[in-house]
Amino acid sequence: MSQLLCRAGEFLLRFHHVLPPLILAVAAGVILPRYLVRSSWAHRAPRLTLGLWGLLVLVLTASLSLAVLQFFFPVAESPRFPEAAGGCFLTSGGRCVAVMLDGLERPSARAWAGFAAAVCPPLALALAFGRQVFDFRRRRARHAELLGMVGSWRSELRATVLPHTTPAVYCLPGRAPQVVVSEGAVHALTGEQLTAALEHERAHIAGRHHLLAAAASAFGALSRRLPLARFVRDEVPLLLEMAADDRALRRCSRRALAVALYAVAAGQAPHAALAAGGSSALLRMRRILQPPTERPTVLGVALLVLALVVGLPGLAAVCCSVPGPGI
Repeated sequence: MSQLLCRAGEFLLRFHHVLPPLILAVAAGVILPRYLVRSSWAHRAPRLTLGLWGLLVLVLTASLSLAVLQFFFPVAESPRFPEAAGGCFLTSGGRCVAVMLDGLERPSARAWAGFAAAVCPPLALALAFGRQVFDFRRRRARHAELLGMVGSWRSELRATVLPHTTPAVYCLPGRAPQVVVSEGAVHALTGEQLTAALEHERAHIAGRHHLLAAAASAFGALSRRLPLARFVRDEVPLLLEMAADDRALRRCSRRALAVALYAVAAGQAPHAALAAGGSSALLRMRRILQPPTERPTVLGVALLVLALVVGLPGLAAVCCSVPGPGI
């Protein structure tokens, strides 16, 4: 037992510089997501909450990369922080790498392996996102071709109308976005209610919500057991719908939007589309009809600023403390 503790102590002494990014990774990937998903104010300010989820993903990705990088640079001595920080923030990432390798005439294979391994977390996320976007464009092109054959453009609605009796309203975002509404929705909704549903879909298009949904799906697919990945995959689509609801409420009444959501809740939309209804319609209707008396944006902004002020400089300090000499 004592020998095991001795070896553990030696390991910690040798790789103690790996602990800061690992602690940040655990905080961003496990602890903070559980707090954020249980907070009572998250759904009251959806755009702010979306920013916090994105910030946690960035901090986790950077922390994992830095932890791997620190593991391959197990020397306690570090270059001067101000010079390295200036290289990271004022110039480019290449300057930061140059500072890390300062003093090395021939960087070892261990150094290059460390940099290659550190690129893996952001590269995996980028590849997963690219795959989601590619699949989305392929499905969108297929559905747009179908709409061109069976749908008809209505200039007064600024939307494509499908000959279908089930009320449905959705949009196909992308380079040539279009809003789609079924004939059933046109007949079932009043003019104000139909306008509310159409404004909801135009909010999706204007906010490029399909890219955020693709990013959330890509990150969620990388790890199903990590709390952050699971919560991002489940929460981001709901928050995007709430953000579109808030934008639609600028031009319509709460009652009109709630009734429109109820009418199109059962409507089916293709995978490449964002629909006004869906499984979250009941929760969103309750949120629309019973708005909070106070918007706790002060707390959310404070959390965001705290994460920026404390977390990101800490990551930069860890990054720029990677030693150059003595690898």
